[in-house]
Amino acid sequence: MKPPVIVRLKSGLLRLLNRSSSRHILFWLFVAILLTLLESTRSDFWFAFTNEAINATFYGIIVYFNFKYLIPNYLTRNKFLTYSILLLLAAVIITPIKAIVFYIKFADHPLTRSELIENLNWYFLVHFFVVGASSVVKIVADWAKQLRERQELENQTMQSELRFLKSQINPHFLFNTLNNLYALTLKKSDDAPEIVIKLSEMMRYMLYDCNEKRVPLSKEISYIQNYLDLERLRQSKNADIRFEVSGEVSDQQISPLMFIPFLENSFKHGLTNALTQGFVHISLLVERQHVSFYIENTKPETTPVQDRKRSGGIGLVNVRRRLQLLYPGKYELNVKDNPNTYAVSLEMDLI
Repeated sequence: MKPPVIVRLKSGLLRLLNRSSSRHILFWLFVAILLTLLESTRSDFWFAFTNEAINATFYGIIVYFNFKYLIPNYLTRNKFLTYSILLLLAAVIITPIKAIVFYIKFADHPLTRSELIENLNWYFLVHFFVVGASSVVKIVADWAKQLRERQELENQTMQSELRFLKSQINPHFLFNTLNNLYALTLKKSDDAPEIVIKLSEMMRYMLYDCNEKRVPLSKEISYIQNYLDLERLRQSKNADIRFEVSGEVSDQQISPLMFIPFLENSFKHGLTNALTQGFVHISLLVERQHVSFYIENTKPETTPVQDRKRSGGIGLVNVRRRLQLLYPGKYELNVKDNPNTYAVSLEMDLI
């Protein structure tokens, strides 16, 4: 067990290092030590370290003057000419000030004093380069920060929108299925227990699996099959409902409830409104990382005004939006509204 004193010292050191000012001081100390190591090969280490500590101090002054005053007041306001002039002026002012400090420090080194005066132009160029480089670093750092924040905001917006879209889908299917069950229980149908089982499976899928960003394609297919089985029980015996799956279904993943709105529209605005007979034909071609979905249904001879206004429904609008968010540039959705039939084809890359 560590002694309490060591624990307190360690926690205090961590708090100190987490402070922004402490990190900045450590950075400039590192700069001074690095410059000292380069300089001490030609002179005494302590003499070189004090020289570079002074250099690092003045570099820090001009850099923070640039960060705290020049950039926010001029560069970010697109006053490029004024900013450039003030940047140049800052380098002009700080150069002789630092030269005076070194001139006093080198009182016992007349030769070094004379070299100092001769190299003032070089010191000015170094200061201007340092402050100019700091501007570049600041611009790049701010750009990277804004990019991260924008990506985080876009991601949060996308997740919120997806949750909203899925919240519109799930309750609608639940109520639609419950209506099917209610209609059959009124008829005291022997198929009611089977519907309860299928409803249980559908609810389990919607409540648990659909909370994931991706689900196994096999579960999505099972959900479609359950949905169609319920519709077969509810629809007229003359209704022709087919679902064909071809290809190999293995471990492919897909966004949940991607195909269901197409089925809903086919039954709600197509087959259900037909007075005699009609069909809903669905095919799903599965490849390794690609699916081709196709659904076609008959249309009634006369569509109710309300259904004409809602043709396509909010479900199709939601699917388009979800495809844009989840599979940008990786899908192709086509709708054919023919006089007697309505067809939708969807090509998707599952990567």
